[in-house]
Amino acid sequence: MPLTDIDRIAEIAHQWHLEGKAVALATVMETWGSAPRRAGSQLVVAADGQMMGSVSGGCVEGAVIEEALTAIGDGKSRVLTFGVSDDNAFAVGLACGGTIRILVDPIARTGLREEILADLVAARSARQAVAYVINLETWERNLAPFGGRLDERFRKDQTGVEGAEFIAIHNPAPRLIVVGAVHIAQALLPMARACGHEPFLVDPRGAFGSVERFPGETILDEWPDEALGRLGLDSRTAVVTLTHDPKLDDPAIRAALAANVYYLGSLGSKRTHAKRVERLSEAGFGQTDLVRIHAPIGLDIGAANPAEIALSIMADITHALRHGA
Repeated sequence: MPLTDIDRIAEIAHQWHLEGKAVALATVMETWGSAPRRAGSQLVVAADGQMMGSVSGGCVEGAVIEEALTAIGDGKSRVLTFGVSDDNAFAVGLACGGTIRILVDPIARTGLREEILADLVAARSARQAVAYVINLETWERNLAPFGGRLDERFRKDQTGVEGAEFIAIHNPAPRLIVVGAVHIAQALLPMARACGHEPFLVDPRGAFGSVERFPGETILDEWPDEALGRLGLDSRTAVVTLTHDPKLDDPAIRAALAANVYYLGSLGSKRTHAKRVERLSEAGFGQTDLVRIHAPIGLDIGAANPAEIALSIMADITHALRHGA
């Protein structure tokens, strides 16, 4: 599932800049009350009036565009604050009233420098988590890598203001790799997509992983170790095994345990998992590795059919993504 344009605002801004257009980026810094777009949402505006993305709606959007055009003209960044009462909220896209702060950053030597934007776009392309950090007092800017004092913000995708700094988190899009083209996968893949994940289905058995059973899905008819090796595993990837067949599940589990995936879950009863643990122990994996496996998979919600099991799995994955495994 390729990223939509609204998820590629930094890339679009950079491309427009390379095409010779004067450009400004607007980013939601923080919100209070009701707001239709969360912190980190972006809008890019070009001097010729072209625009892409969204930071709100109604009158707020129009005012931000005007300020962005002014910023393009003078090359200066600015912070905009919009407060809206409940009575007037609907007209500007704030459903129940609220306040939003928006950073408007022109691509200029005195604003968002082109080299920083280029490095940001390169990091996003390489699936590297970075934060765009700007000091709101000195207007100094830099890119900060994953981890350290920003670890919790990265894990929660939490763009926001901290002291005198605005910290815009740019995480790779989360991915879900499902091994096993079973009935649960038919419900899980579209559910993952709806939750913002890029889903992949791995199953070398053509009769299972067919286009007819999984229309519109990315299907890899390879052995799991080959498929996972080709896709690459990182800290924004979740792996789920659903086949019950050690010949398929175990290679995927071993690959996931050797990587820094944020979630690894395997379908099966406690007895099935005990046998799985025994095999993995014999293969050299220790207790620290084995406790990373969510098994039996999913949150205990009393799931009774494939769709409910898929729901329990997606809930467990979401919890691990936002709160840590």
